[in-house]
Amino acid sequence: MRIGLYPGTFDPLTLGHIDIIRRATALVDRLVIGIAINRDKGPLFSLEERVAMIEAECAALAEETGTEIVAHPFENLLIHCAHDVGAQIIVRGLRAVTDFEYEYQMVGMNRALDDSIETVFLMAEAKHQAIASKLVKEIARLGGDVSRFVTPDVDTALQARIGQK
Repeated sequence: MRIGLYPGTFDPLTLGHIDIIRRATALVDRLVIGIAINRDKGPLFSLEERVAMIEAECAALAEETGTEIVAHPFENLLIHCAHDVGAQIIVRGLRAVTDFEYEYQMVGMNRALDDSIETVFLMAEAKHQAIASKLVKEIARLGGDVSRFVTPDVDTALQARIGQK
């Protein structure tokens, strides 16, 4: 069984993330969405809320693709998380050249820690490449419409949290 790990904070889950998840399901039998517990980032949504969003938004996708998709919170090194879930592949989404520079360094460090785990870079569709959770939150906080960047349920949760609706 090919197991992939797609890590991130997913605060909130965006259409760009979902596009990468969809693409990754073509590569693996089981896709673990590693939800980083990063207290320093001060997420807008709690870990439990982010897990619930991912589970809800990925249920139909898992059924459609026949790929098992599971949410897995982690607070350790990414490579240790990959070991914990039995992943042979780490999936990373790229939006721009600046993402690649950072990711390139991460791959080098992860390969130094365990060279048996491959990293695969996936590009989201062009219409989703500019989407970043940080920008989605900022637009929502300033009263902008983020419905083009997230699913309707995530939009509702985001607006409720920010107090716009």
